Amino acid sequence: MTDTLPPRTADLPAKWNPGEVEGGMYQRWVDRGYFEGDPASGKPPFSIVIPPPNVTGSLHLGHAMDHTLIDILTRRRRMQGYDALWLPGMDHAGIATQNVVEKQLATDGKTRHDFGRDQFVDKVWDWKAESGGSILGQMRRLGDGVDWSRERFTLDEGLSRAVQTMFKRLFDDDLIYRAERIINWCPRCHTALSDIEVDHHDDEGELVSIRYGDGEDSIVVATTRVETMLGDTGVAVHPDDERYQHLIGREIELPLVGRRIPVVADEHVDPSFGTGAVKVTPAHDPNDFEIGQRHNLPMPSILDDSGVVTNSGTRFDGLDRFAAREAVREELRAQGRIVAEKRPYVHAVGHCSRCDTVVEPRLSLQWFVRVAPLAKAAGDAVRDGRTTIHPKELEKRFFDWVDNMHDWTISRQLWWGHRIPVWYGPNGEVVAVGPDEEPPSGEGWHQDEDVLDTWFSSGLWPFSTFGWPEDTADLRQYYPTSVLVTGYDILFFWVVRMMMFGLYAMDGRPPFEHVVLHGLIRDQFGKKMSKSKGNTIDPLALIDEFGADALRFTIARGANPGSDMSLSTEWVAGSRNFTTKLWNAARFAMSNGADPTAPLPDESRRTDADRWILGRLAEVREETDALLEDFQFSKATEGLYHFTWDELCDWYLELAKPQLADEATAEGTRAVLGHVFDTLLRLLHPITPFVTEALWTGLTGGESAVIAPWPTAEDTGARPDEAAAGRVEAIQKLITEVRRFRTEQGLPDKRSVAAKLVGLDEVGLGGHRKAVAFLTRLDAPGDEFAPTATVEVALAGGTVHVELDTSGAIDVAAERARLGRDLAAAQKELEQADKKLGNPKFTEKAPANVVEGIRARREVALADIERVTARLAALPAS
Repeated sequence: MTDTLPPRTADLPAKWNPGEVEGGMYQRWVDRGYFEGDPASGKPPFSIVIPPPNVTGSLHLGHAMDHTLIDILTRRRRMQGYDALWLPGMDHAGIATQNVVEKQLATDGKTRHDFGRDQFVDKVWDWKAESGGSILGQMRRLGDGVDWSRERFTLDEGLSRAVQTMFKRLFDDDLIYRAERIINWCPRCHTALSDIEVDHHDDEGELVSIRYGDGEDSIVVATTRVETMLGDTGVAVHPDDERYQHLIGREIELPLVGRRIPVVADEHVDPSFGTGAVKVTPAHDPNDFEIGQRHNLPMPSILDDSGVVTNSGTRFDGLDRFAAREAVREELRAQGRIVAEKRPYVHAVGHCSRCDTVVEPRLSLQWFVRVAPLAKAAGDAVRDGRTTIHPKELEKRFFDWVDNMHDWTISRQLWWGHRIPVWYGPNGEVVAVGPDEEPPSGEGWHQDEDVLDTWFSSGLWPFSTFGWPEDTADLRQYYPTSVLVTGYDILFFWVVRMMMFGLYAMDGRPPFEHVVLHGLIRDQFGKKMSKSKGNTIDPLALIDEFGADALRFTIARGANPGSDMSLSTEWVAGSRNFTTKLWNAARFAMSNGADPTAPLPDESRRTDADRWILGRLAEVREETDALLEDFQFSKATEGLYHFTWDELCDWYLELAKPQLADEATAEGTRAVLGHVFDTLLRLLHPITPFVTEALWTGLTGGESAVIAPWPTAEDTGARPDEAAAGRVEAIQKLITEVRRFRTEQGLPDKRSVAAKLVGLDEVGLGGHRKAVAFLTRLDAPGDEFAPTATVEVALAGGTVHVELDTSGAIDVAAERARLGRDLAAAQKELEQADKKLGNPKFTEKAPANVVEGIRARREVALADIERVTARLAALPAS
C-alpha cells in the first residue's frame, strides 16, 4: 500500500485500484485528526457510540451494515459543520471471551480451576492484549470514521467505576435484589444466561403422555422432558375443569419416585390443551415455579450445574439429563404408564448462544434488576417523543417488550467480567460497595464470587464512555447521543437496557434522540446466512476483491429501514462497476478541463443540456438531504446511483462532447462539469469515501472531502427548468430510436452514415442538430443523397424523420421486425383510444380536455399506422 498525498488531476491513474490506496488514505485521515470530536469547538454536537463488538469478534456483514450506516450519518454531519463524534470501543464479552481462553487451556489438559481466579483473569487479559480486538483493525478497512483517541473497553478503569456506581445506586434504591428464581442455565458454561444469550430454534424431540396414580385417582400429563418428573411436586388443572373436580385437593402417587403429590387448581392451566392437566416441576420450569409459589409447593432441584440427575432419591441419580430421559422413559414403559408417544415432536428449544448447549431452566440464587419502574420510564420516553424509533412500525415491538418485561438476571457464574460489588458478613450482612467506599474487612467477610452480565456494562455505554459518573466536558457535549443505529434483532435487549439505565442515571434524559433499526443481511435468495448452510460471505474478502466503497455502496443501496436485505458477491461486483464508472467519468471531465472554481455561465448562455443537468442536480441534492434526514439510506443511494449512471454519465457527458468541441459553449460546459462533479462527489462521499476522496481532491485541489462542506441549495446554482428538461427528453428519445435502428441493422458504432434530419425545427429541436448527428454518427448528406431507410420518431408537437443512406446495408428482415413492433404499438394505442371514446360513461363524465387528449392520441395512432404500413409495403420482399 502507498501512503502518498492525494492525487491531483494529472496524477490520477487510468484505473481505480482501491487496494493500493485505501489503507494509506484512511491513515492520513486519522493522522490529521479529522474524526476527533472537540467539545470546545462551539459547533453543534452530533454523536453516535458504536454498538460495541465483542473483543473476540471479527468483522461480519452485520457489523459492516451497522458501521456503513453510522459512518454515512457521521460523515454527512461533519461536512455540515457539526462537532461530529463517532466513539469506538469493544465489549469484554464475558462468556465468549472466557470460553476462548478456557479452550486454549484445554489443549494442555488444564482448566481455569488449575490456576485460580486471579491467575486465570490475568491470562484473559494477556489474550486480550495479544489477540483480542482484531475487529478494530478491520473497521479501518471499511473506512469507519471513528475517534480513535476516545476508544473505550467495557472493563476499562473508568467504565468499571461507572458499573460499580450504577450497581450501588440501584441497590440502594431497592432496584437490585438477590433471590431464588428460575433462570436460563448453561450446563457447559456453568453460568446463568440472559434471554439475549439464548437462541431458540426448532429441535426434534418427543412428547410423552404419562399416567400418574391409578384407577379413579389417575391423571395423564404430557412432557417433552420426561426426566424432570423426578422433581415433580404437584399436578395442576384448571379450577373449572369438570373432569378433575374429584381430584382437586387430593394426592396421587408420583411414578418411579413413590412420594405423594397434590392435585392443585390453577387458572394458568389451559383446559383445552392436551389433557388439561400439567405436571408441576417448580425448580425446572418458569411457569411451574409460579404455580409452585402460588400453592406453596416444595421446589427440589434434581439436576446439578452440569445437567446431571442428583438428589432425586432414585436409581437415576448420576445420569446425564439426556441419558436419564431415555432411562426414565423405558422404566415408565415397563410399568405400563406411558399412554402415548409422539416422535418426532418438533418444538422450540433454547440453546446457549456461545456453545450451542441445550439450556436448562433451573432454580438458582441470583441477582436481579427490578425492571418495572425502569421499563415504564423507557416506554414513556418513546411515547412522549423524547426518543423516536425508525421505522415507526417497530414501536409496537418495543412497547410489547417494555410493557411486559420480566426482572433481569444480572449475575453470572464466571471469572471474567465486573465482579459484583457486594460483600457478605459473618452474621448475614449484605453490603453493596460504591467506587469511593472501602469494602468491609475482617474475619468472615467475603465478596460475591459472581460477575455481572455483560449487558449490564454495555447498558451504560452511551454515558459511561463519556466519563459518567463524573461531570465531564464530553458528557455535557455529547449526551444524549444523536442516533443509535442497530439491528432490530437486539431491540429488546441492548436498546431497552440502555434506555432504562440512561433515563435512570441521567435525570430522565434518554441516551439517544433517534433509534434507527435495520434488518438482517440475507443471501441472494433471501435465506438467513449461516456457516452450516455454507452461504456466509466474508466482508473482508469482498473488500479485498472489490474495495470498501463497493461493499458500502451495496449495503447502503439495500438498507431499507427495518427490513432485511439480500446480498451477493455479484451485487458487490456491480457496485464496483459503479465506482469504476464514476472514476472514468470524473477523469473524462477533468481531462477536458472541468473547473469547479469557474462561475457557471449566465442562464442565457446555458444550453438545454446544461439547464437540465443543473436542475436535476438541484433536485437530487434536495432529495438526498431529505432522505438521509429520514434515515432512508436505500432510496438516497438509489437516487444518487441513477443520477450518476443514467443521467450524468449516459447523457450529459455525451451531450457535453459536442459542446466542448464548440468554442461558443466549451467554457460554460467546463464550468458546469466542474460544478456538477464537485457537488456529486461530496454527496457521494459519506457512502463511498475512498474513491470520492481521490476524485474530489484531484478535481478541486482541496484538502479532503472529509472536511469539505456538504452541498446546500445555494451550491447547486440552478432550479429545475421544465422546458429545457422536456427538450432534452425529446433528444434522448430521438437518439435512442436512431441508435436502436443502427443496432438492429448491424451498423458498426464507428461507421458514419449520411442522413437528413427532417422536422427538428418544427418540434423545437433545431438547435440540437449537431448534438443528434454527433451522438448517432450521422453525416451531412451530399448533393446526390438517396435515402434507403427512414426512422420516424413521434415527439410532442410533431414527428422527426431521419432519412438515412445505408448504401444497401439495410437488413430487410430486421427493419421489417422493427416496423412491425411500431405498427403493433400504434394499433394498441388506437384500440385503447377507441375503447374509451366508445364508452359514453367516459365521454360524458371525463373533463373535456381529457377527452380531447384521447382524440388527439387516436389521430396520432392513425397517422402512425398509415405511415408504418406504407413503409412496410415499400420494403423489398427479402
